[in-house]
Amino acid sequence: MPAHPIEVDKNDARYEALRRGFNQRWIATPDYVVVATSKEDVAAALSKFLGNSANAARRVTVRAGGHCYENFVCSSDVGVIIDVSQMNRVYYDASMDAYCVEAGATNWQTATQLYRTSGRALPGGSCYSVGSGGHISGGGYGLLSRQFGLTVDYLHAVEVVTVADGKTPDVTVARKDSEDPALRDLWWAHTGGGGGNFGVITRYWFRGLPKPPAQVLLRSVAWKWKELQARPELFKSLVRRYGQFFEHEQAGTLPESLRAYTFRDMFTLLKLTHVSAEKVGLIVQLDGTRQDSPARLKAFLGYITEGFTTGARTYVDETVLDRQMGEHSAQKETFIPTLLPWLTATQTLNESGPNRCGKYKSAYHTKAFTNDQIDAIHRHLTATGPYANPDALLQVDSYGGAVNDTAPDATAVPQRSSVLKLQYQVYWTWDKDADRNGVYDYRDAERDADIAEPHLKWIRDFYQDVYHKTHGVPAVPDP
Repeated sequence: MPAHPIEVDKNDARYEALRRGFNQRWIATPDYVVVATSKEDVAAALSKFLGNSANAARRVTVRAGGHCYENFVCSSDVGVIIDVSQMNRVYYDASMDAYCVEAGATNWQTATQLYRTSGRALPGGSCYSVGSGGHISGGGYGLLSRQFGLTVDYLHAVEVVTVADGKTPDVTVARKDSEDPALRDLWWAHTGGGGGNFGVITRYWFRGLPKPPAQVLLRSVAWKWKELQARPELFKSLVRRYGQFFEHEQAGTLPESLRAYTFRDMFTLLKLTHVSAEKVGLIVQLDGTRQDSPARLKAFLGYITEGFTTGARTYVDETVLDRQMGEHSAQKETFIPTLLPWLTATQTLNESGPNRCGKYKSAYHTKAFTNDQIDAIHRHLTATGPYANPDALLQVDSYGGAVNDTAPDATAVPQRSSVLKLQYQVYWTWDKDADRNGVYDYRDAERDADIAEPHLKWIRDFYQDVYHKTHGVPAVPDP
């Protein structure tokens, strides 16, 4: 281990790669990037940064996996980035009687190391390269969450390099059962309060982690936009009934035909793409150790696609999900319901998408969509006009289940009554040599704001229109 943290400055060939994260829209110009391999490295990096008066107007930021959607890490006011991705061990810590996950461990590293050694799992995200540091402190949510809850529901302790006096870094371990109320508060703040506000997270510890199902059942399916455009009422019915299913499931008011089943182990991703993508898609995962899983899958699909087939007439056919949709690549192999070991299935859905620019907005719904919201969704996804982007979509994740078993004040996660989690997404590449140097890169976007503007306008208008009548965003004056 080096005596001092590794510093990668502008003269180092690694600088170009380390000054950016996954979203190519945000590229910082720090004085250097610290590649930390220990909590001592983090403390030394903070001490140096805070001791330099020239940094008074600049920020020090932290990167674990680099999946920060916005410019919280890679913005123009960043002086130093502390990269903790090399701190990526996952192991059982006998001294804490808990499983330790270092902040730089990715979702895939955590999944494989935990499962192979203990048979246990964090119920966290499916994007393989997301780092634990920010993912867990934001709550931690993924394909196992409806069955087992959020990652923070199992958080026992967190190690944070804090700077209480603004000058001197100190390594602090805050536990759920700490005698000091201030330490319990610091633990609580890391149970969904987000990162970057209290210090640099270096390690997490978890107790009582669940064992995922030995097998899971996967199914992916798509429907052609051409057929949905011919019967727009069926697209609206799909969105309406998808939301109603999870609202009723949470309330225990599913139709009689579905009450013979339970669905808390079922996780779904509805991919409502822009019409230029030609298809909308759905990915479903259920506990495959249950003998009734094929029947439950069929019942769920039958409920949300009511009216697609009437008697001998089929208006909207099931088809293969054979193209990239958001962060997930084509899922052709699981068009036929497929039983796979949990770890294998996790790898199958372990996507982060290609390197490109992106803009994201999120929302949680406690009920199904209103008619006005469905109309707005349909309007923005089918409008072609001057904007047509097959990489623009609204992804609707199932929520609730075990997530909502935990009281809202038990952690910093407030949305314990939600049944849907929405992710508005739009992706693009530069596609224009604005600086006329013969290549496409971030400098083209710096030269020409019009490269990003159509995409930003689309997602902002979309989001505002969906929540205009419910005032889910700052109220827009009526014309």
